[in-house]
Amino acid sequence: MRWLDHRDEVPAALRGAVIALGNFDGFHRGHQAVAGQAIDWAHAEGRPSIIATFDPHPVRFFKPDVPPFRLTTLEQRQELYLAAGATAMLVFHFDAELAGTSAEDFISEILCQRFGAHGVVTGGDFTFGKGARGNVALLQSLGGERGLESRVVEVVEDGGEIVSSSRIREALREGKPEVAAELLTRPFAIRGIVEHGDKRGRDIGYPTANLAIDKYLRPKYGVYAVTGRILATGEVLQGAANIGVRPQFEPPKELLEPYFFDFSGDLYGQEIEVAFHHFLRPEAKFDSLEELIAQMEKDCDRARTLLSGPQT
Repeated sequence: MRWLDHRDEVPAALRGAVIALGNFDGFHRGHQAVAGQAIDWAHAEGRPSIIATFDPHPVRFFKPDVPPFRLTTLEQRQELYLAAGATAMLVFHFDAELAGTSAEDFISEILCQRFGAHGVVTGGDFTFGKGARGNVALLQSLGGERGLESRVVEVVEDGGEIVSSSRIREALREGKPEVAAELLTRPFAIRGIVEHGDKRGRDIGYPTANLAIDKYLRPKYGVYAVTGRILATGEVLQGAANIGVRPQFEPPKELLEPYFFDFSGDLYGQEIEVAFHHFLRPEAKFDSLEELIAQMEKDCDRARTLLSGPQT
């Protein structure tokens, strides 16, 4: 799949594309509806399809001190967009120049001239341009004058509420990964490189693969039933993971620490993706290592039971 930078000219073969416009961080059911219509439209007319995203997120640009809230990395988004059937991913690098681009110039100079777009598909609440003054009405009027067709996809609802990244983040912060998975159509997953740690898990019989949480949203701290995927091989593992600051040990250190059942290989330096399926319990500090080990055994038994059933 081609990975495009909005600051560059689009290759000739990708001009005349239909572009799904949005941030599409979580690529949840609502995002998938927008992207799906763009892809279907492009296929019907024999055109390439492009799914756009913004990096960094505009919120991060304007409010750099907000806590981490990303649901996916660019690499994860690229894989999701490819699986959806798109020809390319377009990354809008959100910087001062883009933030200062007027809505009119965004349509005329970027979408029409630089990309040569044939059409765009957005959600009804999509805004763009300096001060977020651009909207779907401007896309339809000004874009139409310049030969750019636009279509709007209605919101997707679940349980009478709109499917949104905000709902997904709220569910994860409340320790409800099953709710997030229903809205995402897959479990929330953190991807990272396995690092060397202090080996305390190995010392107590539960060797863990330590991952930095980086820029991801922090789900509720605690222990989860998880699956892990080794990106190099595609192997999928089952396990239990603690995410948090490890209150049992000093000094506190924020980590994601999955322990994979029946696995004895070396994961150091490998990239893995850990998917959150079920919340088991909050983080806790125990009076002794013996109590911690006994609780970990219970956690693993429960995780095995939960993971033995159908998964999202």
